[in-house]
Amino acid sequence: MTDAASRCPEAFLTLAAEVASAARAVARRHFRQGLAVEDKADESPVTRADREAETAMRALIGAAHSDHGIHGEEFGIENPGAEFVWVLDPIDGTKRFITGNPLFGSLVALLQGGRPILGIIDMPILEERWTGAAGHPTTFTDRAGSRAARVRPCADPAAATLLATSPEMFKGADQPAFDRLRETAKLTLYGGDCFNYGLLSSGFADLVVEANLAPYDHLAHAPIIAGAGGVMTDWQGCPTGLGTDGRVLCAGDRRCHDLAISLLQVA
Repeated sequence: MTDAASRCPEAFLTLAAEVASAARAVARRHFRQGLAVEDKADESPVTRADREAETAMRALIGAAHSDHGIHGEEFGIENPGAEFVWVLDPIDGTKRFITGNPLFGSLVALLQGGRPILGIIDMPILEERWTGAAGHPTTFTDRAGSRAARVRPCADPAAATLLATSPEMFKGADQPAFDRLRETAKLTLYGGDCFNYGLLSSGFADLVVEANLAPYDHLAHAPIIAGAGGVMTDWQGCPTGLGTDGRVLCAGDRRCHDLAISLLQVA
């Protein structure tokens, strides 16, 4: 594949930004407004804001590319066999959203042939955004403007800051595997959801390890981390995609990643 062929088109980046901004507008309008909370079949919470945000996101994609597929958390999958499939999480961190915590985000990913080629992490209340795409450097945008995001060097998990959303996501054989890495790391912090991946991309953390994720929880992150100089795989070291089993490992430094993989190997 040539460099030109592997570069994500600017038009997709423009559309992805519009899609993320639409979700941001809905989230900001409903934040701390006392929305009714429902429980989905998996007992995870959902609100009108989640559904309105995804509806707005889908409308923009459908108007621009009716032949593209969409895989969203709230309204499922349409046209899954398309070459280009958008994967959407309108509010990643709904538990934080419903408790008035601003550390929730909106996620936009674009897959080509099942491979993530574009990702956005948008933090609606913080007004911060990470954007990554194949053939482009990752950018971080806040109220001060846009600039490059870069990971930091960290060769050894023993010197690493490790982030994970919750220790409760590690079940069964995943628990001792995670514990080996946690006990090796210099510092482990919980919470953050998608915000953790942005922090790693900007050089404020060294490892993110998680389990039990759905595709819309993680597919946006790989292009962002790659474009910032880092690496994201599953726990076996394979690239992430729609078929990933929900266990992911991100590192700012390939050397740290490879050592972390060896600690995560499940017997």
